[in-house]
Amino acid sequence: MDALVLGVSVDHVPCLKAWAESLGGISYPLLSDFWPHGAVAEKYGVFRRDEGKSERAIFIVDKRGILRYIDIHDIDEQPDNDVLLAELRRIDPQAAARAAAAKPASALLPSGDVVMYCTSWCPACRRARRFLEERGVEFTEIDINAYPEAKARLRELTGGTLTTPTFDVRGEVIVDFRMDQQQRLKEVLDVE
Repeated sequence: MDALVLGVSVDHVPCLKAWAESLGGISYPLLSDFWPHGAVAEKYGVFRRDEGKSERAIFIVDKRGILRYIDIHDIDEQPDNDVLLAELRRIDPQAAARAAAAKPASALLPSGDVVMYCTSWCPACRRARRFLEERGVEFTEIDINAYPEAKARLRELTGGTLTTPTFDVRGEVIVDFRMDQQQRLKEVLDVE
């Protein structure tokens, strides 16, 4: 929707690189606010000087440089992309209309005998992907952030949550990838 995502952290560059690699890579630039330590975070009012770190915050700045949206929340809380997308649509309805027109008319999701609903950043999704590949299981992977309709389907499968990974194996739903679910997945797939 004609938006640019930038990540800013008060950590130094090697730390940011290691973090991005631990996630299997990320799709947006990471900027270091390490020196002078927290200068950018301080200008946005989210630097905790006494702790040497910043709040987890999201800012949307429009094309004219006007701050249009602020979301500050707990460091362990994952922001809801749907809220951010709605805010971007509100700020620039023309860009939102262009983005909607560029999407395929079909709302059909990819399908298969084994479907894994996931996100690109989720460590459990990476483990699940490796688990399936090591056992030679063919599967269809659906990134819930790439398909808006996938989030709705995932909520149907899980009873309302966006828990990833979630598997739909020929109609049997297995939510998450903890040890007990791994065992159930092996049984359903008939693999070791």
